[in-house]
Amino acid sequence: MNSTSAIDANNLIRFCIRSYIAFVLAPQAPIVDWLHQLDNWTRSSPGFFVGRPVVLDLSTVKLSQAGIRHLLEQLAERSIRIIGLEGTDSSELDTSLPPLLTGGRPSERQATPAAATTKPTAAPDIPDEPSSLLIETPVRSGQTVVFPSGDVTVLGSVASGSEIIAGGSIHVYGTLRGRAMAGSRGNSDARIFCRKNEAELLAINGYYRTAEEWGADIRSQAVQSWLEDGVLKVAPLD
Repeated sequence: MNSTSAIDANNLIRFCIRSYIAFVLAPQAPIVDWLHQLDNWTRSSPGFFVGRPVVLDLSTVKLSQAGIRHLLEQLAERSIRIIGLEGTDSSELDTSLPPLLTGGRPSERQATPAAATTKPTAAPDIPDEPSSLLIETPVRSGQTVVFPSGDVTVLGSVASGSEIIAGGSIHVYGTLRGRAMAGSRGNSDARIFCRKNEAELLAINGYYRTAEEWGADIRSQAVQSWLEDGVLKVAPLD
């Protein structure tokens, strides 16, 4: 065996790049009240954050290194694992804290300029991502469907303990018993439609309502849900 072959045989290190979806938590002051609201969420959706990558956005609060560490401990007690931080000064961090992340895609849509000042360059020939996902079978308990590119349509029912996360709108032609989260990439125009509402949770662009808030007029009824002035509305379908 020559030296080149020996080097190749022992070259076991490979570096690859993969993209994953992470949830972002953005605490608000006072932190105690924010944690209380978080506890209300987890009671409505137990186990929601377990095993999920979560990023902590600290851009709206000012915390010292000790304060960040204490908040991380509070989240860990709630089985929320933070893989990285955003919106804070690197001087507030050390190697014992999650890394500071940059370059993440903004959660809100960016405004389109009224007029371009330079001639746009030709876009590379990349196939468009599909804008919709059709699911012809029921979504089973424990199953998670994530489709950030656009709308999700389910021809069957969505079982309790399951969830659908869509970048666009969600359409369920059966009974919705699980969790439906539309507009996951900041699309406040997204909507949720279902033929029979028994959902554990409905959310659009981070604004949500839970099963405890369903009245007789929308429970077990065909409904639609949308955002209006930062409030999640749920109403029967005419």
